[in-house]
Amino acid sequence: MAFAGPDGELSASLRYLNQRYAMPYGEVKGLLTDIGTEELAHFEMISAILYQLTKDLSMEEIKASGFDTYFVDHTTGIYPVAASGTPFTAAYFQSKGDILTDIQEDMAAEQKARTTYDNILRLADDPDVRDPIRFLREREIVHYQRFGEPCRSR
Repeated sequence: MAFAGPDGELSASLRYLNQRYAMPYGEVKGLLTDIGTEELAHFEMISAILYQLTKDLSMEEIKASGFDTYFVDHTTGIYPVAASGTPFTAAYFQSKGDILTDIQEDMAAEQKARTTYDNILRLADDPDVRDPIRFLREREIVHYQRFGEPCRSR
């Protein structure tokens, strides 16, 4: 899920909240702060979905779904890993300190997150999962557009 992988919400929030320190323009620094904070809220939403989907699984369901290796290490606790099972690493995000480089990185990150949500929507059939994922997908589009604003105004 779009939780803690390279295109996930944890990576996005840390990317934007770290890039803001070197940002020379107050309005763009504010944009990075606003979107970075919103990405933390998205991380919370994904965490809640993951917990709700796993908290009542039977041992048979855990084994049949391939969730058993995760379960051994974390039970149903929320641990920052990518959908592939790779643990979160700060190597997933960039902060160069150059406004154009960082904003282009951010726009690409938002597009990759949108694609990840598209992929989740292809796999999920539960409306309680699909509805918040659709919302998060739309927010990625808005973030992409907002990150494009400083590029057009400078």
